[in-house]
Amino acid sequence: MRPQGVGTRSPSGYGHRPTSRRLRPPVTSSDALGSPGTRPDVAGSDRPPPRRGATVPDLTIEIDEHVATVTLDRPPVNAIDRGTMAEIRDAFRSFDDNREVRAAIFTAAGDRAFMAGVDLRSVGQTAGPPDEVAPTLVTDPPRVARDAMWAITDCAVPVIGAINGPALGAGLAFAACCDMLVAAEGASFGAPEINVGLLGASAHVSMLVGRYKAREMYFTGEEVSAAELHRLGAVRGVVPREDLLATAQALAQELAAKSPIALRLAKESMNRVEYLSLKEAYRTEQDYTARLSRFDDATEARSAFAEKRRPNWKWR
Repeated sequence: MRPQGVGTRSPSGYGHRPTSRRLRPPVTSSDALGSPGTRPDVAGSDRPPPRRGATVPDLTIEIDEHVATVTLDRPPVNAIDRGTMAEIRDAFRSFDDNREVRAAIFTAAGDRAFMAGVDLRSVGQTAGPPDEVAPTLVTDPPRVARDAMWAITDCAVPVIGAINGPALGAGLAFAACCDMLVAAEGASFGAPEINVGLLGASAHVSMLVGRYKAREMYFTGEEVSAAELHRLGAVRGVVPREDLLATAQALAQELAAKSPIALRLAKESMNRVEYLSLKEAYRTEQDYTARLSRFDDATEARSAFAEKRRPNWKWR
């Protein structure tokens, strides 16, 4: 078990496949993820997108039947540092221009936590020698955290959070950035930063549970069970831990069967109208509907529905 805040990687580098994971072979041998022993620039990585079935230090990315599964794996409790945030950012951004991906799942390995917030041992640490740190990291250190969260929120495809255990602090914020949540029995959500003299993501908490419950959680630092969030409508379902990934995959496959163009524009539209007035939001939705109607896939969707057959999407 490696200590939190100390990243480790295999001697063979990013392309190493751990025996505990069944990863698909890479599409080509040319999409290397970088040199062994290096960490992506957390303020702006030039590293190529993760390849199919690739493993990077703290994440595993698998693509199967149009569903990308991103698994956080940072023992013992999946607490993250800047490098992990950069990996999350790069992973979800890479799906934007990947036609193979129609839906995504964000989950975590192990049975102790989904994400136990930020590794406190990394707080205040520098990313390297001052003359080698990216300027944006010097002027705006929290930027990488925001970029990682917005990469999920703004991901071109719907992201399903499969919450396998406590989602605390940053874990709660990352869960709130997902489009839908399913959770394992025993999972919980909390913003405990107040207990260590810090502040958490109150806006994310409010998105999940509403104004008054959010204030209760934010001021007390108390955890709320997945069952309670299910009652409040934030979690789609609570299932036995052993059924969690299958439940998330079934939901992702349901989404992936829909028109990929319509699904992407639906995600974009939802993000745009969320904070607009009712009149502005409905006008925006009408514009998106008009755009969609001009695609051949929209015609194919209606034809398939009328003919009671499976549609043949052509991305045009």
